[in-house]
Amino acid sequence: MVKKYSFTKAERLTRKNSIDRIFLSGQSFNAFPVKFYWILSEEEQSFPVQVLISVSKKKFKRAVDRNRIKRKIRESYRLNKYQLYDSLIQKNKKILLALVFIGNEDEVFEKIENKIIKGFKTLDSLIS
Repeated sequence: MVKKYSFTKAERLTRKNSIDRIFLSGQSFNAFPVKFYWILSEEEQSFPVQVLISVSKKKFKRAVDRNRIKRKIRESYRLNKYQLYDSLIQKNKKILLALVFIGNEDEVFEKIENKIIKGFKTLDSLIS
């Protein structure tokens, strides 16, 4: 399988009902500074994962800072999502995922990327 390192609009989680369902009845775990919220999806979707990325406006007042952190999270997700995709395809599962930055200060890209990879491994072990 040829891997396309893209992050298309269809991979983004935008439906309010799905977002509410993740935070109300989904499961979560920390891979500090990123918190993973997830739930198995019953809806038909074209990708194994639909993802939402969020940074707190309360902790980062300036939009420039929030956007920089979101860019780092998006990029690390884009480069490493196939680790999660491969295991979900083998298990024939689809999930909705929210990545929420919970740190108090901006982190370097390498630290965020390592925590995203660690979170993917934890998520893979939680999904049965």
